[in-house]
Amino acid sequence: MAKSQAQVKELLALNIKALRKRCNFSQEKLAEVTSLSSQSISDIEGCRTWVGDKTLENLAKALNVDIYQLFIPINENESNDILYNRLIKLRKEMKEDIDNRLNQFFLSEKSL
Repeated sequence: MAKSQAQVKELLALNIKALRKRCNFSQEKLAEVTSLSSQSISDIEGCRTWVGDKTLENLAKALNVDIYQLFIPINENESNDILYNRLIKLRKEMKEDIDNRLNQFFLSEKSL
């Protein structure tokens, strides 16, 4: 069944708000990450404005999802998948950082 423009706008608003909260972002933080104003984020989440392609791109990137996922109703399993993927990414980044620091430490010890 086709959705009306108002329904799509509402779905987008709800998804952005839910994803923002799952990322532990305030509206101000999401605004900062996306180079939008806090008022713009508030207007998007409040269904008071529509967004262009570039804004959708920036929002999706900041929220760590593909653009199309902004238009699909979020259920609990998807929420868990998003959280799981973010945790895996964080673990990988932390491991790489620790490995780099250990390598630097051992290299500096050898040079003494």
